[in-house]
Amino acid sequence: RLRPAGAAMGSPGRCLARSLPRGQPGLSPAGPRCYGSAPAALQERTLLVAKPDAVRRRLLGDIIQRFERRGFKLVAMKLLQADRRLVEQHYEQLRLKPFYPALVAYMTSGPVVAMVWEGYDVVRCTRAMVGDSSAVGTIRGDLSVHITRNVVHASDSVETAQREIGSWFQRDELVAWDSRDRDNIYG
Repeated sequence: RLRPAGAAMGSPGRCLARSLPRGQPGLSPAGPRCYGSAPAALQERTLLVAKPDAVRRRLLGDIIQRFERRGFKLVAMKLLQADRRLVEQHYEQLRLKPFYPALVAYMTSGPVVAMVWEGYDVVRCTRAMVGDSSAVGTIRGDLSVHITRNVVHASDSVETAQREIGSWFQRDELVAWDSRDRDNIYG
């Protein structure tokens, strides 16, 4: 078994990395994989934002495909030109960092795609899937070209995800739907 940098090892219900032969239905040959039962009460949601570099480089299909293959359910998605107020609110905790002005300018420089994904342990699994720009097998490791152009933003905790989703989406933009494959995914 191989473990990409940033992937957590653990018991069932945790993100695990597996080295699998290609062509095995529903399983990815690389990267973290989430397993375990998922009672309805344990369903989480997380925010994922494809940054302007991802949109410009036409990487959305690859990013979305990785989440669908993990069994996560897309419950909201929109293409938008983020205004300065939204970006400043989103990155408020970084406002005293020296890179903050460049980050705000970059995030408002082109369209972004904001998404809400739902699934068991989705926040932690998403962070493992996103990784960093040096972790091969992760979104950033495979797709980013520089630390300042790292393709995506992902919520770092359940509490942060709830706050961020509320900033980027209205409640009626989140779609509740039955994916009909829950038993196949969660057992």
